[in-house]
Formats: sequence, C-alpha cells, structure tokens
Amino acid sequence: MHLIDEIDRKIIGAVQDDGRITTQELAERVGLSPSPCARRVRLLEQSGVIKKYAAIIDQTKVGLPISAFASVKLERQREGDLDRFAKAVERWPEVVDCYLMTGQRDYLLRIVARDLESYERFLKDKLTRLDGVASIETSFALGQVKRSEALPLL
Repeated sequence: MHLIDEIDRKIIGAVQDDGRITTQELAERVGLSPSPCARRVRLLEQSGVIKKYAAIIDQTKVGLPISAFASVKLERQREGDLDRFAKAVERWPEVVDCYLMTGQRDYLLRIVARDLESYERFLKDKLTRLDGVASIETSFALGQVKRSEALPLL
C-alpha cells in the first residue's frame, strides 16, 4: 500500500483539477523538480491511487439529459446472485454508477438516457429481464446541483 504524504496530496489535487497538466506545470505547482515529480506520479499510478485519466463529459450536451436512479431489490442476497447482477450491470453502458447498498434495497443505479422512452426500453429489455430481480423503484433527477469526481483530500 502506498502511504500518501503532503506532496502526494498536492499532486493528486492538481491532477484531479486538471488531468492534462504537464509534468513541468505539476512540478512547479507542488514545489518539486520535474524528475522527482514524474516519479511520484508514476508511483501513484502503479499503486492504483491514480486509477486512470478521463474527460468529464456534459451528459446533456451529448444528448443524454435524463438521469434515472433505480433502487433494485433482489429476491435473494446470496453471493452468486449478487455477482450475477454485478456482471450484468457492468455490460450495460446506460448504467454509469452502481452501488451495493445497505438497507431496504440491494443496489442503487444511476442510468443516463436520451428520453423517457429510452429509459423505459432499458428497463423492459434489460433490468426487468434479469433473473433474481424482485423489485425496482425509479426516481428521476429534475436537475443536477453538484457533481464532482474530485475527492476531498483532508
């Protein structure tokens, strides 16, 4: 396991803010020379602290304005049933987030869609056809107040 020090926190904060930052800019920002800074970034990547770099896309501007949150209850919570559900969800590009939950429901999914008809098609063609699903409750987001991929490094 990689122990994160204050310089690592600064590096992580900077790349969370701008994944395309150059090594030179990053080094200046965190107070290192480029070579040790690059080494630290590589260690953070190799240890899995930095999992990957990605662009954050505005879902509305690419024609996916609907965010639906589906709470799913399975018939049974056995390991095989949970694994089967998780494997199915991983194959569905409409599902952008999926969490195994405590409480009344087993999973919470965020599904993006072009329109209500697209969500209905996803529901009928995929989610309700999956063996072991006991019930599904859907809520639709009216608007997005906050979304962040940046973790609060305290």
